[in-house]
Amino acid sequence: MPTLSPAILIPVIVVFAVGVGFGIQAPLNAALGRAIGGGVAAAAVSFGVGFAALLVLSLALGQGGALLAAPSQPLWMLAGGLLGAAVVWAMLWSVPSIGILTAFAALLLGQLSAALVLDALGAFNLPVHPITPTRLLALALVAGGLVLSRL
Repeated sequence: MPTLSPAILIPVIVVFAVGVGFGIQAPLNAALGRAIGGGVAAAAVSFGVGFAALLVLSLALGQGGALLAAPSQPLWMLAGGLLGAAVVWAMLWSVPSIGILTAFAALLLGQLSAALVLDALGAFNLPVHPITPTRLLALALVAGGLVLSRL
């Protein structure tokens, strides 16, 4: 079995920890949506809190000037914010009806499907990682997990 070097293991642990937080975020936002009476409003509040936290962190790290360069970037580079908003809303909307596990399995399947294609294309000037049978099997296993989450 291959071993994971610290250069690989540390980012995996960090992303895993953030993934745990992301798993908690959906039901928290769903609860906020029920409490305030609106899912879109809850998503807006969630993004507002996140924006404030990132603004403070940007300033604390001395990256405030970088914010001034954002308006001059191509619009497609700003689409991540729209996609993030769609994720937050879709999750808080779907979790009460299909449950956290199924919602995340569907989200993960969508993310991995896009990632497989984007990797193969080397999209956004990233290194190319070809589609292989092993990668397709990984995607199929997640699809199987989605199906099993509803049995």
